Amino acid sequence: MSNQPLFQVTNHHGEACGIPPHIDEQTFSGVYRSYFENQNGEQAVFLYDYEQERGILYMGDAGWEHPYAVVDGKIPDLMINRSEQLWLSACWEASGALKSVREQIREERRNE
Repeated sequence: MSNQPLFQVTNHHGEACGIPPHIDEQTFSGVYRSYFENQNGEQAVFLYDYEQERGILYMGDAGWEHPYAVVDGKIPDLMINRSEQLWLSACWEASGALKSVREQIREERRNE
């Protein structure tokens, strides 16, 4: 039972939005993953790569095939609404992307 999928969702966006990313532990290992769907059914996926210390965002309505860089919990190249920004900010903090958390993790690794 431990290898069973925990969460699956289908794409709600049309073909014009491109092919959605396939996000699983094999394709994206060692990353923080979060899913969001707004009141209009528009979907987004946030990933934070611990190795590279960077966040990316995939959004269906902005084109699945174009991931956006997340910098300090924000997306410089994309306008998002308030609920999307609140979710993204929570992801940024929960992923440990905050500079102070990253520094603490680095320090703990050095001491191991």
